[in-house]
Amino acid sequence: MTTQKITVETHVAAPVDHVWQSYTTPQDIMQWNAASDDWHTTAATVDLREGGTFSSRMEAKDGSMGFDFEGTYTRIEPQRLIEYSFGDRKARVDFEPENDGVRVRVTFEAEEEHGIDQQREGWQAILDNFARHAARTKQAG
Repeated sequence: MTTQKITVETHVAAPVDHVWQSYTTPQDIMQWNAASDDWHTTAATVDLREGGTFSSRMEAKDGSMGFDFEGTYTRIEPQRLIEYSFGDRKARVDFEPENDGVRVRVTFEAEEEHGIDQQREGWQAILDNFARHAARTKQAG
């Protein structure tokens, strides 16, 4: 059985170096890494190198549940590509400069517990939060 892949993408109106930094810095990740307003990321670690690990502690704001999203980086091309494994699944993040910013595309292997649409919507919501954060911090910084 082949694993279905899901792709979500967004456009960020910011230079690629800022977009990359916003995507890979723990302090930034804690600001944008949530699919809805009732969740947040309370801790994040990043060892951004091939073989390095990452972890984001995601929790419901009411304290009812939480989990660690963690994995291992398998390929890094600075400001271009991040590939990682998490559990028995894989994901790829492409950073493609465009005239007025960067297209960020995330492709990941679906899991079987939740439906494809639910997974796509959750990952898209997180990516949309990321795009807003990166554009806002570019203007603030």
